[in-house]
Amino acid sequence: MSIEDQYHSKKDRIFVRGIQGQYSLSEELAKLRAQPRVRKGREISFVDGPQCFSKHYVEPKDEITQTFHLHLEEYGPGAMSQKHGHVNEAAFYILDGKGYEVHDNIRYDWEAGDVAIVHNNCVHQHFNADKNLPARALVIKTKPMYMFMNMLFQKQVIPRPTEPTPEGVGFEAREEGDK
Repeated sequence: MSIEDQYHSKKDRIFVRGIQGQYSLSEELAKLRAQPRVRKGREISFVDGPQCFSKHYVEPKDEITQTFHLHLEEYGPGAMSQKHGHVNEAAFYILDGKGYEVHDNIRYDWEAGDVAIVHNNCVHQHFNADKNLPARALVIKTKPMYMFMNMLFQKQVIPRPTEPTPEGVGFEAREEGDK
C-alpha cells in the first residue's frame, strides 16, 4: 500500500460537515434523530495497513456526529504508527495487547485495560511491543471540534509504514469475532 492510499494521507477527508442554507433547530433535530443510533461494527471495514489498521466507527462525514471521532486501531505484531502531532487530545482505551507510546521523547508503557492519553500539541507515536500478537485500542478524539474552531495544527513527522514488520508479514486486522 502506498502512502497516498492510506486514510491519514487522503486530501479529501471531511473533518467537519458544512452547515449551509437556512438554519432551523427543528430541522436539524429531525435530521439528527433520523440518523442511526447504533452502527454495526461488522458493516465497517478496516483501512490502511500493513502495520497499523483503522476502523472508523463515527466521524463527521457520517452525519451522526459533528464534534468527535471514534475509531479502532489495530497494530500488527511489532508494529508502529506514524509519528505525528496535533492540537486535539485523544484517549486510547487499550482493548488487548501490550505496547507503548512515545510522547515528546518520553516512553509510556501500556497493556490491556489501560487508557493512554495523548495531550494537546504532543508529538507522539504508538508501538506494539509484542512481536507475536497484535494489539488493539479504541480511540476517542475531539479533533472535529478543534477543526471547527479553526485550530488546524497537525503535523506528520514520520508517515505510517508501508511495509510490514518482519514478524507481521501477512498479518490482517481481526474482524468481529476473530481472536
